[in-house]
Amino acid sequence: MTSPIRRAARAPADAFAIPLLFVLGALALVACAPALNWRDVRPEGSGAQLLFPCKPDVQERRVALAGPPVRLTLNACNAGDLTWALAHADVTDPARVGPALAALQAGAAANLGAPPATWAPQAVPGATPQPGSGHARLAGQRPDGQPAQMQVLVFAHGTQVFQASVVGAAVSEEAALAYFTSIRLLP
Repeated sequence: MTSPIRRAARAPADAFAIPLLFVLGALALVACAPALNWRDVRPEGSGAQLLFPCKPDVQERRVALAGPPVRLTLNACNAGDLTWALAHADVTDPARVGPALAALQAGAAANLGAPPATWAPQAVPGATPQPGSGHARLAGQRPDGQPAQMQVLVFAHGTQVFQASVVGAAVSEEAALAYFTSIRLLP
């Protein structure tokens, strides 16, 4: 049995141990907290579901995309020194889907002044198979002349065409992969 004197002598150490463990645990949690706040987003009118690392703003405008102008909707936000975006438009005619995907590819490269890229296939669950679908890594410059990288994915679902992109001074493979592999097209 322990004497009351020994118990009293240990009490102050125990009293400090619990708060110290709490503080150390809290610091560990803060250190492990993700820099990005991923959230499930279903952009209106897109039929898509994906994870964004921030709350996207929505913009719309009419653009000529392989034919007559269409309404292009852009969901985009900035987080972790990167811009995350998903653009989509309904080209209404199945014959325009392939040319629209090619226009999205060319537009991505033109936005950075990047040379034409090699596009690799990347499956998107629920997407309609299209020869113009794929993923590319681009390097170029922002309009202000600063170096920029972009990872971009173009794909289609019926007559809807999509462009998902991550743009910044340096885009990590892990971040872009997490974003792109979260995309699903709902039935």
